[in-house]
Amino acid sequence: MKWIIDDIKRGWAQLQRWQTWLTIFLIAGFAWLAYLVASYAFRTDSVLSYLHLTRGNCRTMSNQLIIAMFTGMIFFMLTVVLTIGEVQRYFQSQQRNAWREAGLARKWGVFWGLCAIAIAIAALVFFKTNCY
Repeated sequence: MKWIIDDIKRGWAQLQRWQTWLTIFLIAGFAWLAYLVASYAFRTDSVLSYLHLTRGNCRTMSNQLIIAMFTGMIFFMLTVVLTIGEVQRYFQSQQRNAWREAGLARKWGVFWGLCAIAIAIAALVFFKTNCY
């Protein structure tokens, strides 16, 4: 029974650190971007349009566009995972005073984060021009 109390204490100690909150906000931001893209993607679904369950009208997408959007969302998720991994590597490198490795992790974290944001914005722009 003591291990439960110890786990709660360790969890509470983690919530006191700014690194934990930065990671939580990073995950929430990427989840918000994914939600925005998914809300537009559901408008293009032909079954939902046929059942009149969507709010807007979108042009019918070809198979190539559907495959491209599906692949784009896979790359979005992979870049999000890479970004979070690089942020964690940055935090660990700072704790070990490995400044060169921390600098590399920061550089790659910014790069992968910008790639993820660019993919999400490109999908939003595509859907915005395709849906009315």
